[in-house]
This record gives sequence, structure tokens and C-alpha cells, in this order.
Amino acid sequence: MRQITVDQFRAELVAQGVSSHEHFAFRCPMCGTIQSGQDLIKAGAGKTFAEVERYIAFSCVGRWTGAGAPRKKPDGKPCDWTLGGLFALHKLEVVTPEGQTCPRFEPATPEEAQAHEKGQMP
Repeated sequence: MRQITVDQFRAELVAQGVSSHEHFAFRCPMCGTIQSGQDLIKAGAGKTFAEVERYIAFSCVGRWTGAGAPRKKPDGKPCDWTLGGLFALHKLEVVTPEGQTCPRFEPATPEEAQAHEKGQMP
């Protein structure tokens, strides 16, 4: 399990080099899809970034598109996974200044985030 501070998490997001925070991209730990706040808005999780912010890097976009459970092998399609369930299968925890650990999806690489913003990858 990788643990990073809030500041390190933010730095990884800024390093993605996307046009705005709505396009910060993350990888679902179960299905491997790259997704952003914009994807959650398009899927109907909310109408604005403020409405979907609580789901970003925590619940797969497939929860709003009718996707099924994660498959044994990622196939490029979203799933219905969330980090709020019984099983702790995440790969990243963000540690607050108070020492609280918060499970999160891993940030996408800068190349993945930029390609995702341009619609060049799922």
C-alpha cells in the first residue's frame, strides 16, 4: 500500500498538466479505467464539479452507467467499484496532517491524464 501526504497527492495532480481540476484523472484500482470529474458529470453523478467532487478518486464512473462488477482481468470498461465498501483493495492512501488515512484511486500519469482530457483514451 502506497501512502502519501495530501500535499504529495496535490502535487501529483498538478503535475498531470491538464487544463483544469475537472480533468484531474485517476485509475480505478479494480477495472483500471482512467476517469475524471468530467466523466462523472457526463455519467450523471451530478451536474457540476461541486456535486461530483465527493466521488472523484473514490467511486468508479461505472456506478452511474450501469456497469457490472469488476472483472478478473481489466478490459478497459468501467465497473461499479467504490472504496466505501467492505473490502479494502485500493493501492493508495492519502494521509492527512492529522494522521487520518483516506483511500483513493491512484492519480493517472501526466501522459494518461492529458490523453484522457483530449478524448484519446477511455
